[in-house]
Amino acid sequence: MTDTNIPNTREERRAAGKRLRERVSRESHGQWQPDPARDPLAILRAGDQGRLLPLIPLRYERMRENPFAFLRGAAAIMAADLEGVPVPGIPVQACGDCHIGNFGVYRSPEGQTLFDINDFDETLWNVDFTVDVKRLAASVALASLPHGEEKARRAAKALARAYREHMRDLSNLSPLAIWHSRIDLEHEVGRFGDGDLCRRLLAEAETENADGLSRGDAPKLAIAPDEAAPAAWCIADKDRVIFHEGEDGLTQAVEDAAAALLAYPHSLSADRWTLVSRYAQRDVAFKVVGIGSVGLVCAAAVYADADGAPLFLQIKEARPSVIGQHALCPFSIISEGQRVIDGQRVMQAASDPFLGTSFSDKSGRSYYVRQLKNRKLSAVAEILAESGAKAYARLCGTTLARAHARSGDAAMIAGYLGKGSAFDEAIADFAMAYARQSIADHALLLEDFQTQPPNNGAQ
Repeated sequence: MTDTNIPNTREERRAAGKRLRERVSRESHGQWQPDPARDPLAILRAGDQGRLLPLIPLRYERMRENPFAFLRGAAAIMAADLEGVPVPGIPVQACGDCHIGNFGVYRSPEGQTLFDINDFDETLWNVDFTVDVKRLAASVALASLPHGEEKARRAAKALARAYREHMRDLSNLSPLAIWHSRIDLEHEVGRFGDGDLCRRLLAEAETENADGLSRGDAPKLAIAPDEAAPAAWCIADKDRVIFHEGEDGLTQAVEDAAAALLAYPHSLSADRWTLVSRYAQRDVAFKVVGIGSVGLVCAAAVYADADGAPLFLQIKEARPSVIGQHALCPFSIISEGQRVIDGQRVMQAASDPFLGTSFSDKSGRSYYVRQLKNRKLSAVAEILAESGAKAYARLCGTTLARAHARSGDAAMIAGYLGKGSAFDEAIADFAMAYARQSIADHALLLEDFQTQPPNNGAQ
């Protein structure tokens, strides 16, 4: 029997996207003003609920470092600021915390060096594509502002243009061709224009061995066993960052994560379970990561086969997405951990084969598990400082377009965006306005800390 449920043609969907401009003009995306009644610090404190108390001061310490660090930890604030802002209503799988620090380099299972989004804690399906674009553009502008407002605006505009142009290119492809498209770093890195810098980036990306591990990760993260006990790996403690024991529930959090890891293989498909079952858990330690995630349960685990070959996994607590209010219509979620790994599989060109979930009946925490690679592009600040802001922004914009096109209607988005620069200019205007707002919010946090420093683990 023939399937008659055939969607509209590419050109019909482009036309439908173009008609959405009548409801929400492209120029309107640049017209953002903060709500006079907004209280960013109250939103931050609301997010402290359920976090591990001893780590909450560290979260704020990291956010106080500079405005960009503040933005990284303030995904919930930006989600609230964008609530009620008119959107065209074209759904995608959104990253949810789409800033330039959440893009990076990793190796695909086939050995390709890829550039992609690499953090999905806040990912959510059925969110308008502009939510991610605006957060990414604001992060580019804020990171570039130390080099001047003109440079910052140009970088934000370059990002929007790259997103728009790559989305149009993708809209000419079949869904299968879009799904298989990738951002190959060796092909893209030449856009930075600095030959020496390009070579350094590629050299950094090549530091993973055949197991997918960075040659520098194992000595820093774990203590290697001796020849008499080749499988006896253990995690090395590092003050305030990696530890096995701590006060006020930290030791119990490590134990909870270790127990959840034992149940994790049951979430895997048969082929992945077969692979993981050849390794045994050797050690688990708490690992403090990021800025917005500080205070959530996160642990690093080292596994080993009988001959001592290591496998590093990370287990992390998953909480409801901060952009939940931006879903275009309600839908059910199996678990928060499942939401995260489903989003990663949809958005990434080549996902981690070890992605899985677990749930702790004891603590009520939902977890997700992935391979610990630490392959973030560590040279972001260097790139921006060496006049690569526009090129890096284009790379991120291109990457986001590819990620969105895997779940969203590329033809409809391309039709809405059009061939001109109206959307690019509006996003640049928004990015500059929000960058300035983030600077003001960061100053507010510094002022609040001076008058009300954290007390007994509470901020």
